Amino acid sequence: MAEILPIKGWRYAEEYSSKIEQFTAPLFDVVSAKQRKLLYENPLNSIHLSVPRGDNPTEEAASTLADWKTHKILEQDQLPGIYVYYQYFRLPGEQEERCRKGFICQIKAYDWDEKIIFRHENTIVSAVNDRIELLKNTEIQASPTHGLYEDPDEILESFMDAAIESPLYELEDYQGVREVLAVIHDASIIGKFLEVLADKNVILADGHHRLEGAIAYRKIQSNSYADEKWKGSDYHMMYLTNTSGNHLKILPTHRIYYGLGFSDKEFLEKLGEWFEIKTFGDPEELGIYAFHKPWTFGLAIGDTSYILQLTKENFEKFNQHLPDPVRKLDLVVLHELVFSRILGISLEDQRNSAQLVYERNFPRCIQEVESGRASFAIITQEVEMSQVLDVCRSGHVLPQKSTYFYPKALGGLLFASINQSEFEFDYQAYVQ
Repeated sequence: MAEILPIKGWRYAEEYSSKIEQFTAPLFDVVSAKQRKLLYENPLNSIHLSVPRGDNPTEEAASTLADWKTHKILEQDQLPGIYVYYQYFRLPGEQEERCRKGFICQIKAYDWDEKIIFRHENTIVSAVNDRIELLKNTEIQASPTHGLYEDPDEILESFMDAAIESPLYELEDYQGVREVLAVIHDASIIGKFLEVLADKNVILADGHHRLEGAIAYRKIQSNSYADEKWKGSDYHMMYLTNTSGNHLKILPTHRIYYGLGFSDKEFLEKLGEWFEIKTFGDPEELGIYAFHKPWTFGLAIGDTSYILQLTKENFEKFNQHLPDPVRKLDLVVLHELVFSRILGISLEDQRNSAQLVYERNFPRCIQEVESGRASFAIITQEVEMSQVLDVCRSGHVLPQKSTYFYPKALGGLLFASINQSEFEFDYQAYVQ
């Protein structure tokens, strides 16, 4: 099953540790343009490696990385380690602090058809190609993807709890999440991590484009270093969390639509052929509506809001070819009915449509509609973890931007090189 290795990590030099929060970067698509601008203004922020800019961005990233290594802004740890990563957070309205426990390692970049790592979302070709080019030019990974494994016995938690008592970093991120990173160098303990994952599948929670880029790069490099037992280009940096006893939280991602080609009245009439429509009143109250029934959505359009409820009879009219775990999902219904059948955008075109925007910030959805910039917003409910697992096991995928695992892993705390000279080590010492 899943083959993992410790990481001979690169990190910001010791002199930067006390202000490490200045150099970390959230994932590019979860922060606003204003927040990204501030990150780029810091010449040492990790965003210059994870999402470089310029006329030749990947070459810019390679030049930046070389400069940071030369001037010892980044330094490589001498021993490989399993990097324990805890995220402490609260959700709005909660007083109790949650903790998502996990660890960062290298995992082999298995192709999807090997059925060791399962995906649950489709990818966009252009975004994957960008990740491939970045790997080619830099051979560095600046932020981990997020994977899930199932271990109800929680075998590794005691080792992680012990390590986190002596953190390398402890900081508060851009959303108020308390991020703590520690490392385990003990070969016998690292061996237990390898052993536990050796019989596990991994479900990719976040980072589909980055992992697909790593898979493609592994294939490109398949004939390189043929005599090496462990090749850097075969591996990918991942943050792994246990689905059992963990504070895994999936937040909803809403849909905003721009440029409706007919009147609001006509759109509501077309929706009425499929959905029961109830006037809701205040659009701002949709954010706290309890969606108890399946295939129910909020709709903000003009200065009015509605609740849409697909009838059981109409549900039976489509998607009969899909297995139940996929067919019954709210978002599959939404994309097939509203965006494909009613608005005429094919499922393939929806992945690249400039008219369809994915927004996790509920107030921003309402602002876009009330300002007249957007035609309407569809307010969705969160996907359950059990539903994600069922879809992955079915071999199918969810519509894009179906899940928002919160909180996101932070970039810049740790870098993993797949350059063979920096990756090489006698990893046999960790294999039990």
